[in-house]
Parts: sequence; structure tokens; C-alpha cells
Amino acid sequence: MILITYDVNTTSAQGRGRLRKIAKICCNYGQRVQNSVFECDVDPAQLEFLKHELLEVFDSSEDSLRFYNLGRNYSRRIEHFGANETYDPEGVIMI
Repeated sequence: MILITYDVNTTSAQGRGRLRKIAKICCNYGQRVQNSVFECDVDPAQLEFLKHELLEVFDSSEDSLRFYNLGRNYSRRIEHFGANETYDPEGVIMI
């Protein structure tokens, strides 16, 4: 389980475009848990590809991108309080 956080400078049209692209890439790999925070359950190969995609989009002189490795026992490391109950990526999906 990887936690991805980002901060994109949106004072320009290019920055707003980068923000949308970064969010879209992260949506392909995980679940949004806050505006600029995603939980992604990925294997090592997927993580490398995800990093590559994100690093191609973000601007290192204006934006910030962080990856936190929560490991396999991530559920014991996450506490949630308040609205929008968290999801269980390994749980049952109801359609």
C-alpha cells in the first residue's frame, strides 16, 4: 500500500492542467482519500510505472510529489475519523 500526496502550483493554466493529469493518473491506480491524497494498492512493478507517469507530468520547480510506503500491514497504520468512511481495497465489492 502506497500513499501518494501532491501539491501542484495552480496559479497558471499549465499548473491546473498538471493537477488534473496527476489526479487522473492516481485515479487509475488507487482511491482518492483527500483532495490531493491517494491510497494505491500496487505491486513493485506497478509502483515504478506509476512513479514514471507522475514524474513525467509534474514540474519539479513548482510542484511537490510524495510517496509513503505503508507496507503490507497498512490497515493497522491507518486511522480515520470523520466523514467519508475509508474503503477496504481487499474487501468485497458490491454492484
